[in-house]
Amino acid sequence: MSEVFEGYERQYCELSASLSRKCTSAGGLEGEQKKQKLSEIKGGIDEAESLIRKMDLDARSLQPSVKGILLAKLREYKSDLNNLKSEVKRISSGNLNAAARDELLESGLADTLTASADQRTRLMTTTERLGKTSDRIKDSRRTMLETEDLGVSILQDLHSQRQSLLHAHDTLHGVDDNIGKSKRILTNVSRRMNKNKWTIACIVAVLVIAIIVILYFKLK
Repeated sequence: MSEVFEGYERQYCELSASLSRKCTSAGGLEGEQKKQKLSEIKGGIDEAESLIRKMDLDARSLQPSVKGILLAKLREYKSDLNNLKSEVKRISSGNLNAAARDELLESGLADTLTASADQRTRLMTTTERLGKTSDRIKDSRRTMLETEDLGVSILQDLHSQRQSLLHAHDTLHGVDDNIGKSKRILTNVSRRMNKNKWTIACIVAVLVIAIIVILYFKLK
């Protein structure tokens, strides 16, 4: 939930409770005191309307999932404000005589104040419930971000391992090339050794034959 909306909401709840108390006290006043109290109440209602407009603007700028919840709360606040306006109209009406005013205070105003109190109780309950929902949303978002960070870390590790495997593959390829070169060199050396072996054998055979011939002629 928006912190800006919560700030406006807190101000409105405090202002609504104050206006309700002022309406109750204004019902028992007369003359200038009553006019002054009604003037204060009307100023407070203007301020409450301003807070509702600000909450409405802030709510409409949020995501749809949160916006729907906040707009539902705003409808409750607007209904509460309309009840306050009705109370002010009844109190400020100059056509009511004392008996009618007493009856109004005893019945209509009392019922209205009771309804407003019940409505504010429901609003506070709804606010608490929405606050818990907001906390759950924050927890879910935090978990999602942690999961995303974990996924990024795993991808980075996999990329690092892939690079290591590619490097090992290149190294093995180089070793294989070196082994191939060594094998060719050993084959050439082996061929030369075989060639030299036959050459030495021929030389030894010639020397043996020469020695035999020399011994033959000497003995003869």
